[in-house]
Amino acid sequence: MLRTRTICATVVLVGATLGTAAVPAVATQAATARATACPTGWGSPAKTDDDTTATPVRGIRTGRHDCYDRMVVELPGAGRSGLGYSVRYVDRLHQDGSGRSVPVAGGAVLEVRVAAPAYAPGTGGPTYPARAGRPLPGVDLTGYRTFRDARFAGSFEGETQVGLGVRARLPFRVLELRDRVVIDVAHTWTGGR
Repeated sequence: MLRTRTICATVVLVGATLGTAAVPAVATQAATARATACPTGWGSPAKTDDDTTATPVRGIRTGRHDCYDRMVVELPGAGRSGLGYSVRYVDRLHQDGSGRSVPVAGGAVLEVRVAAPAYAPGTGGPTYPARAGRPLPGVDLTGYRTFRDARFAGSFEGETQVGLGVRARLPFRVLELRDRVVIDVAHTWTGGR
């Protein structure tokens, strides 16, 4: 009788321990899934805003996020009004003015045009130290899930043009924030990580 009670008590304790351990694991998985749910519905058609500014581009930087890779074009002093852009997928990136093709690595190429010069309007001196056809200065895309390449195409007649090479033709969005234009390219079409 004592032996039967001991076996039953042991089975109950083991079952309770396993049940308790399983609940937090399931709860943790659910919390992780909620925390990493990514936005959807951005799409891949061209996105534009026809505004312009004489405030020059001063920098371009990139960043990695859980759901997307980000490019930020910095225009200090521009505020939010007057920030114009055109962002669209192209088969090849062609430099404004010359029409010369600029090679951009990746499965797809986003042409990023910001309606602002990369030079001082009064003097023509460069405000962003990039060279046409070359990688963006200071941008290292090692370890990015979506971005593959970022090339400066040039600045011509008040517009700055960049080629952003991405893994595939993925959904993207464009945000106008104070003093900057932000381009986010999703890691997937499904909204998951």
